[in-house]
Amino acid sequence: MRWKLLDGLPEDEVRDVLAVARRRRFSRGEVVFHRGDPADTVHLVAKGHFAVRIVTPLGDAAILAVIGPGEMFGEIALVDDAPRTATIIALESGETLSVHRHEFDRLRARHPASSDVLIAMLTAQVRRLSEHLVEALYVPADRRLLRRLLDLVAVYAEDGQTRPIPLTQEDIAGLAGTSRATANKVLRDAEGRGELRLERGRTVVLDAEAIRRRAGLGSAS
Repeated sequence: MRWKLLDGLPEDEVRDVLAVARRRRFSRGEVVFHRGDPADTVHLVAKGHFAVRIVTPLGDAAILAVIGPGEMFGEIALVDDAPRTATIIALESGETLSVHRHEFDRLRARHPASSDVLIAMLTAQVRRLSEHLVEALYVPADRRLLRRLLDLVAVYAEDGQTRPIPLTQEDIAGLAGTSRATANKVLRDAEGRGELRLERGRTVVLDAEAIRRRAGLGSAS
């Protein structure tokens, strides 16, 4: 498996980094780290899916993102000594490779181009968050929810095939910044259109293209 953070590096360097990485295993519901914890490592996801959670000003827990194999979390620790900004929870049994900031600093010293990769990744993250902020301000809740549903389709895709999304309606609502009641209404409507199927604790997307059009994103082609 390859991670974007290591793109462009010689294979021997990638092996060196992974050799010193600490393999960590997590069970479903286990917390990787809490918001406010000291931050000195980045986690490369090798297996499973992890939720980025925060607590809203009203005291409710909400998911900001879901991260799957080939992705990473905690990357801000590579450039900043500030504490963790969110809590990470395993949504299922999973594994990560934990790389300490000092190891990445040594890597950057040997290969300065790796800094460009990290900057590009952080820039893409800022761009994504900015887009979500604009959506929260100007895009109706039903379209926002459909767009986050499509994001989850991509996260849970495997070998080009769509897998069921094992998240509750409350979780999906949190991703879209809306209420569970709104999420239920939008998802039930999509189910009535034959675009998805709701099962206990999970959503099976049947027609992502139709959902994309109704989300105002046009065709994927």
